[in-house]
Amino acid sequence: MTGAAGFIGRHLVRHLADAGVCVSGLDLVGAAPAGLADTVQGWQTGPLSPAALAALAAETGIPGTIYHLAGGSSVGASLADPHGDLTATVAACGVVLDWLRTHAPETRLVVVSSAAVYGNLHAGPIADTAATSPFSPYGAHKFAMETVCRGWAGSFGMPIAAARLFSVYGPGLTKQLLWDLSGKLAADTPTVMLGGTGEELRDWTHVDDVVRALAVIAPLASPDMPVINAGSGTPVSVRRIAATLADAFDRDENCLRFSGESRPGDPFSLVAAPGRLQATGFEWQVGLEDGIGGYARWYRSRGGR
Repeated sequence: MTGAAGFIGRHLVRHLADAGVCVSGLDLVGAAPAGLADTVQGWQTGPLSPAALAALAAETGIPGTIYHLAGGSSVGASLADPHGDLTATVAACGVVLDWLRTHAPETRLVVVSSAAVYGNLHAGPIADTAATSPFSPYGAHKFAMETVCRGWAGSFGMPIAAARLFSVYGPGLTKQLLWDLSGKLAADTPTVMLGGTGEELRDWTHVDDVVRALAVIAPLASPDMPVINAGSGTPVSVRRIAATLADAFDRDENCLRFSGESRPGDPFSLVAAPGRLQATGFEWQVGLEDGIGGYARWYRSRGGR
């Protein structure tokens, strides 16, 4: 697994290991993070490279599946350093593809992409096959990564699947809306200002469900490279998610204010339609209130009030 020490990576490592899977990981951090050291069977630290992948294979054998989670992880970071995001997302995936082509062409590859590839085209639920029109560097780079993977899958017969994630949250998330808002709510900031109108719609998916979805998607990898929306299909407004989090911090939602100004690169609506994932029988299990309540408890356990 690349990006194994990241937010989603840590949860996926634990989920797979709990299921009896031998997991090895690679990340830019040092030694395997606390909580993962006893879970992973092999670990490599440093940039994604052929040598690092070969070293992992030497430790634990040729993998049956590679989950590629490394790469750019936010719209904001891609706007601040677009070339760095391009390199981290597209070029890094190329390293994985070429290593697989040369050393393990039958290994399944699951590339973790984003609903940001859809841009601002869709007002309602988005099908797996819907048109794409990314308007942030982040979304454009994720789509470029998918395109490169599709070309390699078709040309070399490599089994690949792309999972487009939506708004993933849960314990361990230390960026974006929920993290920033939790800090302000925990500090008893009298008036909390948020960007946008509050009516923007997102498909909020708990990380525990997302890692289960990724495990279900892996067997679907093929040279046809299916693209699979890993979204619940339930639209939730930013206003509601903020109010739910405020309640979890014992704050009145009337403390929330919205600027009315959207951030660059943020679509109004990103919500999945039922598709290939649901056809497998997969069901989303973590409800919004339970998930947000759990996130607030995790935040407080770190020292937040």
